[in-house]
Amino acid sequence: MSDTNELVNKLMQEVRRGTITIGVLSLLKEPQYGYSLVTMLKGKGVEVEPGTLYPLLRRLEKQGILESEWDTNESRPRKYYFLNTKGEEVYNMLCEEWKKIVTSMDGLIGYGGGDRNGNG
Repeated sequence: MSDTNELVNKLMQEVRRGTITIGVLSLLKEPQYGYSLVTMLKGKGVEVEPGTLYPLLRRLEKQGILESEWDTNESRPRKYYFLNTKGEEVYNMLCEEWKKIVTSMDGLIGYGGGDRNGNG
């Protein structure tokens, strides 16, 4: 892999970190367990390793954004995560900020009708 590709991969990892949080929150309006989230995100084109997802879920729960419950009715117990009221509020605010960022970046990189220098 060239130095340029390696650099781009590292930079893309930084971009993905923040977007994965919003993606995960978007799927937790209904209770989901970890592996179901991995599968659902992959189905939407967002590749997330379980080793990235589970620490994120634990951190969001510790921050008071998520709640969890164990389901022991199945042969394998599963921990289901879901947004609480604070989590819904945080998610909605993040979505608003995301929309502003997308609009700003579209203007900067040219998708919003401007040239590559952000001129409209």
